[in-house]
Amino acid sequence: MKSSPSGAQRYRCLDCGKYFQLEYKALGRLPKIKERIIDMCSNSSGIRDTARVLKVSTKTVINTIKKACRLLKCNWNLLMNISSVVVMPLMLELDE
Repeated sequence: MKSSPSGAQRYRCLDCGKYFQLEYKALGRLPKIKERIIDMCSNSSGIRDTARVLKVSTKTVINTIKKACRLLKCNWNLLMNISSVVVMPLMLELDE
């Protein structure tokens, strides 16, 4: 177990080795907020609108969307190498 710079307790996953916290001070770090950002983006909400509704910064929204797009591209390339999988593309649109 480690502690973060702010003194919060951090835990390490035994499977993947990543560190995580049980309680976050910043709302933008919560996994459920990140899921809502992606959901709102895929439902055509704007960046400023998403930030205002979820009470996070526009920078948090943009960074979350960028990371999701990178993961989607990486997973897409992996799935394209598997010939037996039929893939439906997911389109994300940045309007701001």
